Amino acid sequence: MTQRRGVRRATAPALVLLALLAACAAPRSTTPVQVKILAINDFHGNLKPPQGGIRIRDPQDPSKTINVPAGGSEHMASALNELRAKNPNHIFVAAGDLVGATPLVSALFHDEPTIEAMNLMGLEASAVGNHEFDKGQSELLRLQRGGCHPADGCKGPRPFGGARFQYLGAGIVDTRSGQNLLPSTHIKRFQGIPVAFIGLTLKDTPTIVVPAGVAHLKFGDEAETINALVPGLRQQGIEAIVVLIHEGGMPTGDYNECPGISGPIVDIVRKLDRAVDVVISGHTHRAYNCRIDDRLVTSADRYGTVVSEIDITLDPGSGDVTQARADNLIVRTDRFAKDAAQSKLIATYEQLAAPLAKRVVGRVGAPLTRDESPSGEMPVGLVIADAQLAATGEAGAQLALMNPGGVRANLNGDASGQVRYEDLFAVQPFYNNLVTVTLTGAQLQLALEQQWLNQPRPRVLQVSRGFSYTWDASKPPGQRVVPGSLRLHGAPIEPQQRLRVTINNFLAGGGDNFSVFKRDGQDPRTGIMDIDAFERYVAAQGTVSPVTTPRVQRMN
Repeated sequence: MTQRRGVRRATAPALVLLALLAACAAPRSTTPVQVKILAINDFHGNLKPPQGGIRIRDPQDPSKTINVPAGGSEHMASALNELRAKNPNHIFVAAGDLVGATPLVSALFHDEPTIEAMNLMGLEASAVGNHEFDKGQSELLRLQRGGCHPADGCKGPRPFGGARFQYLGAGIVDTRSGQNLLPSTHIKRFQGIPVAFIGLTLKDTPTIVVPAGVAHLKFGDEAETINALVPGLRQQGIEAIVVLIHEGGMPTGDYNECPGISGPIVDIVRKLDRAVDVVISGHTHRAYNCRIDDRLVTSADRYGTVVSEIDITLDPGSGDVTQARADNLIVRTDRFAKDAAQSKLIATYEQLAAPLAKRVVGRVGAPLTRDESPSGEMPVGLVIADAQLAATGEAGAQLALMNPGGVRANLNGDASGQVRYEDLFAVQPFYNNLVTVTLTGAQLQLALEQQWLNQPRPRVLQVSRGFSYTWDASKPPGQRVVPGSLRLHGAPIEPQQRLRVTINNFLAGGGDNFSVFKRDGQDPRTGIMDIDAFERYVAAQGTVSPVTTPRVQRMN
């Protein structure tokens, strides 16, 4: 079994005791063993049920969809307890992004509350996701091992003890030491039969996190990494292999089916060694229950709205998986009661966070949503871009661009439109610095072309007031921005014209494959944090309403 990093080695007497316990352990079963695997992904610190729950097909009218209130740690803990009771042979695992881009009650305490919530739920192993690296590898290892935050110290109700589950990071190598950053596998025996869980994140993680946080890390190809581990596991007599991978697909069906799926997970699964029996995936924030290349592949939506209940049968002779099936269970808030231990944990941190979280900032005249127009504009994204432009005027900013992946929630306000700080933080939880750089008009156009180049799906940047352009969907990637369409306050932007452009430090470092900002951005000036800019803007406006005039136009 893989040793946990940071766990003290056993003493000689302890080793003797372990050997005696092993000798007295129950013999290997002589009949098929039923095992229940409970899995989640992309929890993102949603200790409370998320806005909107989960969207599913309407059971009464399949041509429509409905939102079902679901998710959060209180209800998920109760669902897990109910599912565990079905089978004493069980394990709870995750496929990454437990933390990062989290609501205020977790983020304010550096996501320690989420780790503690997972400890209470009995999580045993989780793949790292890209968001586990949002604050760099040192912070990830602190979450694993425990200890106070190096800058802010201990802000919680007790010293932080770290994760009691094991983070897994197959194929992640520290190039300075040549060593793996984290263990690759977690092995658990069920009635004497071992099952290996391989955990890893997507190989493209360096392109979607702040580059400085993974500067000395190498991320291996997913399928190659998994396949390289198989021979060693089989030499240990392990035939049952489950993969926890933070990469996924885009299904066409409902949350518990898979009539069609596309995306990276399809090719990865097809390349896997036949020894791999089950793949538990994530990253795309979708729920599906699939068969790909005759293997079970699951994903459990996001924010704790779904738990994948996976049942496998182990052959007593070979130790291999002979059957595998799954059911994606919606964690309905009206179906599962609140777990008392989770409620106590949340209440403790909410009380500590309340002075900041409940502060009234301003109002919204109408809900600002993340819904994209045909051109890619989001109402809340445009307001964020305006806020960032307003906050960086002293740096000479003439326009601002915001990455759509950094916009995490709608800004609805309460029944009267009142907006509190916690509402703003739910929209912008990354706490990135604003950076203003100089680009030429030609370089800006190249950066806009990268919205479709080397992207798993289009990433249309949100633009500030005064800037506009047109793109043509009929053109190939790299040629979509209509020449001569870039304008600033109605005047054409010339190719050699120098512009001061505000972005966040994620984009400034080349995140989301926007390499132009890192390569060509000149005279960078670092400004305030994005959430602070957002707060100031909403407060200054008093009431913020959706933008009515399009800034980005789409042809075809």
